[in-house]
Amino acid sequence: MLKGFKQFVLRGNVVDLAVGVVIGASFGTVVSSLVKDILMPFVVAIFKSPDFSGLMFTVHGSNFMYGSFLNALISFLIVAVAVYFFVVTPINTLISKTRKEKPLDPTTKKCPECLSEIPLEAKRCAFCTSLLK
Repeated sequence: MLKGFKQFVLRGNVVDLAVGVVIGASFGTVVSSLVKDILMPFVVAIFKSPDFSGLMFTVHGSNFMYGSFLNALISFLIVAVAVYFFVVTPINTLISKTRKEKPLDPTTKKCPECLSEIPLEAKRCAFCTSLLK
């Protein structure tokens, strides 16, 4: 019974998942700090208030707290912008620079007489029947 549990825990995908969760949690902390400490002061500078939760309107005694929704929406947009411009774009640039495709070896050549594409091993052009060297 313990042997099966040990095999399950040490299986590659379980360990990979655990590492991914830990790294994801740490990355979430970094993104939250970037938003709270660096990007949110820009919102405060523009709107003069970092908290919109007090905004609401009342209809027939029901309070519509649209300020809380604005807080969540602005937070989401700032996190999305931060992740895109500070993580996705640099990673895509790095990956595209490291994945330089090697040119393929040519499999054809041009016939010197008619300029048609013919296989490299051809001894005679299939189009004009000239002998090739």
